[in-house]
Amino acid sequence: MSTPSGNSVSAVRVPTFLNPAKYIVLIIVTTLIMGTSFPVGKIGMGYAPPFLLMGLRYILAGSLMAFALRKRPLPKKWQAWGKIILIGLFQSAGVMGCAYYSMNWISSGESAILTFMNPLIVIIFSALLYGLTYRLSQWIGVIIGFAGILLTFGWHMSFSPGTWIGFGGAISFAVSTLLIKRWGSDYDTFVLTAYQMLAGGVALLLLSVWTEQPHFTVTTVSILSLIYLTLICSILQFSLWFYLLQHSDPAQTSSYLFLAPFFGVLSSWILLSEQVEWYVGAGGALIGAGIYLVNRRSASTKKA
Repeated sequence: MSTPSGNSVSAVRVPTFLNPAKYIVLIIVTTLIMGTSFPVGKIGMGYAPPFLLMGLRYILAGSLMAFALRKRPLPKKWQAWGKIILIGLFQSAGVMGCAYYSMNWISSGESAILTFMNPLIVIIFSALLYGLTYRLSQWIGVIIGFAGILLTFGWHMSFSPGTWIGFGGAISFAVSTLLIKRWGSDYDTFVLTAYQMLAGGVALLLLSVWTEQPHFTVTTVSILSLIYLTLICSILQFSLWFYLLQHSDPAQTSSYLFLAPFFGVLSSWILLSEQVEWYVGAGGALIGAGIYLVNRRSASTKKA
């Protein structure tokens, strides 16, 4: 990745890059968790409507983290709290609210495909907002990776209200990615994680009251689903994701999100007994190729 001569990108903080091996391990764990959130969420939606389920998830996760972090210093200025709330509205409420609400019209696979268009949108926003430029091979990598996602899900796409809602979630994901990169280093990672989830959870509960008939059927399965979504898919996932964004290039890190829907297919096969076709493996190969192209450094960059 390079910038045109004369363009200033001082607004973007220079990250402290992670050890490559540690970076890869954290990326795989994070995207694996993201992938499992779709089938587990689909299970949970059998016992509660989407906004309520997501609202409970983030309220519980945010409250647990806030309690555990009660001795850590918190932001004192209202502007700092405003940034946290804004991140929460995009990251928690916007992304997952759109993803799960879109499943009223489209499948969980289609929702995942749309949500994880985020890497392409991040690159476009980075180019427009910060004047960053990307090599042709990186753009080709994004396209190949997205083609891999489509192939993974059998090229089944449809256009409905859910399609546009899911796409809205992808845009929200891209915006939150750039906001976290811009402001995240000003906060304790775990404090930011906790309170942005609380902000997003409150917004989702309000949406539930306004648009749904809130109900939660208490069973062993519904409780276990909510616990997994709260502890693993919220607290652990967001902490890892924010940490990665703060210590890497956001566009390159976001490119690995192509792995999340692939892991979603595999976890759906395990948890929901959904059939996995041959094209899943082929799609995974394309996803890997796309990730390689997006993250491959040119010879001149390596020399520098």
